[in-house]
Amino acid sequence: MPWKFDSEKGLVLISVDLFGPSGSSQTIMALDTGATHTFIRIEVLEEIGYCPESSLDKVTVATGGGEVYAPVLKIDSFEALGRKHRNFSVTAVSLPRSASIDGVVGLDFLRGHLLTLDFQEGLIHFE
Repeated sequence: MPWKFDSEKGLVLISVDLFGPSGSSQTIMALDTGATHTFIRIEVLEEIGYCPESSLDKVTVATGGGEVYAPVLKIDSFEALGRKHRNFSVTAVSLPRSASIDGVVGLDFLRGHLLTLDFQEGLIHFE
């Protein structure tokens, strides 16, 4: 089943459902084949019951302002493009309020699948 995206916009945006200990959230995230990890806005993770600052697992993330250490945590369920990953590791990041996305879906979610982005038709095929 293909998913539509707006091929005229700068980012390929997809809907992602996140599930945590105290709830769920439907978010809009950018599909990024250049990102090795999946990144989610700290506030979204807090809304579904996580406390990113208490995570002992951290990774170095290169940003426009330099390198930062960002917490990594496992969320109960991460669902996008018809696929569900349980106990999925994500990196918590601060994003400006002006950002139109709640995070980035990276290669850690895409690996092991066939991904086709059809920019002529504005369709994502994910198997």
